[in-house]
Amino acid sequence: MRDLRVEIDGRAIVDGVAFRVLPGRVTALVGASGSGKTTTGLALLGEYPCGARVGGEVRVATGGPVGYVPQHPASVLAPARRVDALLTDVARPQVRHLPRGGRRTAARARVVRALEDAQLGDAEALLRRYPHQLSGGQQQRVVLAQALLLGSRIVVADEPTTGQDGVTKRRVVEQFAALTDRGIGVVLLSHDLDVVRALADEVVVMRAGRVVESGPAERLWAAPRHSWTRELLASESGLTSFDVGETRSRRPVVRVRGLVARHRGGSRSASVVLRVPALDVHPGECLAVVGRSGSGKTTLARCLAGLHRDHDGEVRLDDTVLPRSLRRRTRAQLASVQYVFQDAHAAFDEHRAVVPQVARTAVRLRGADAEAARREALSVLARLGLPEHLVLRRPGELSGGELRRAALARALLARPRVLLCDEITSGLDAVTRRDILSTLTQLVREHGDLGVVLITHDLATAALAHRVAVLDAGEVVEQGPAREVLDDPRHPFTRSLVGTAEPTARR
Repeated sequence: MRDLRVEIDGRAIVDGVAFRVLPGRVTALVGASGSGKTTTGLALLGEYPCGARVGGEVRVATGGPVGYVPQHPASVLAPARRVDALLTDVARPQVRHLPRGGRRTAARARVVRALEDAQLGDAEALLRRYPHQLSGGQQQRVVLAQALLLGSRIVVADEPTTGQDGVTKRRVVEQFAALTDRGIGVVLLSHDLDVVRALADEVVVMRAGRVVESGPAERLWAAPRHSWTRELLASESGLTSFDVGETRSRRPVVRVRGLVARHRGGSRSASVVLRVPALDVHPGECLAVVGRSGSGKTTLARCLAGLHRDHDGEVRLDDTVLPRSLRRRTRAQLASVQYVFQDAHAAFDEHRAVVPQVARTAVRLRGADAEAARREALSVLARLGLPEHLVLRRPGELSGGELRRAALARALLARPRVLLCDEITSGLDAVTRRDILSTLTQLVREHGDLGVVLITHDLATAALAHRVAVLDAGEVVEQGPAREVLDDPRHPFTRSLVGTAEPTARR
């Protein structure tokens, strides 16, 4: 890539970017949300924002397609097709040279092997599921399996460890290391500096669409030259000083009892994916829900929000049992329980500007005047670091981190009693992550009746909460004060989770 420049409406979102990727090497692009990493990565696929003016040169000398693992995997997984069909469509062209009778078996073998290479266990069960029945981490690994099936010599990985636990993260690092051992070049776009340290041979640091520093990874970590690089590295340690304060009430705002959730696969009998005998969320409290990818964290949040109705047991808001289905809940109940999704792009209409979509929450759920709602939306968005000129754009023109903050603003306009935050800090740089957690802390302190459920794979983030609930294979294995559970875990699974080391360098 030489002197890449991408302009939209006369404004350069990427300007003068240059780097090269060698076979069997990892080039990592790091920087804050909105720095231009994804635009740069997509340029390797020949993809640019609509209406963009492009200058410079991008040359891919592989003779084959460029594999792509997006930050938001649901955007490339057809929601009405099972995983089996999605992957078989990719594998089928590669077995056309075989006799007709053996093609199906060969394609199936390739699919299962790709799932195993992408660190997805129990492939047969996963193949029967639809994308919405997978966790965010599982969706991401299915997309990785698609890229592996393509047989590409270059893979662009956009936040491939977003929303994944330490064990899975380490396996993903091992998988990409294995790709480089086969001579495949990897372009890694990531905010996770531990993963970058473990994988990268070369590092390109971006800010506001420009490269501020680049070079061999070892040199850059040891002696960063640019002030922004030093700030980015220093901000990692700033997360641990965060404190959510004391809870104000022992009377739960949400009470879960005897919850048993299921997934159904066509004509097959339903399989139980989550059991929660008892769980409470108190006003003025942050409850962190942790566990490995696929452990049931998101299913729990969806049950609370009325998005997963195939469950037994009850979810109470104060003293009222909430209907299982979102469609049967009143406006007041809808406003009281708000969900901030992990995949913010899928939660917005791509054809409309961000501001009216955020303001619409206040109009529909609180009956606010349209103009008053717009002013309130702009105020909340600005508080979250999103100025007016940015949120007047469509969602596709915002970065993943920017859109995640817009999704949080939209939920806050409902003035909820309970805020369900599903991996809202994953895939963000340390500076933005710190700012969002600080905002949540301030919200809890200012609104004593607000309860926050923070679903996260990041134990450092979970340690900031008041309490933590640990899920393993759909079961709550331990819960209690966050510091007690994470500093002195009693259950073997929690001990293994806490003891998971960060990804180690492949060299």
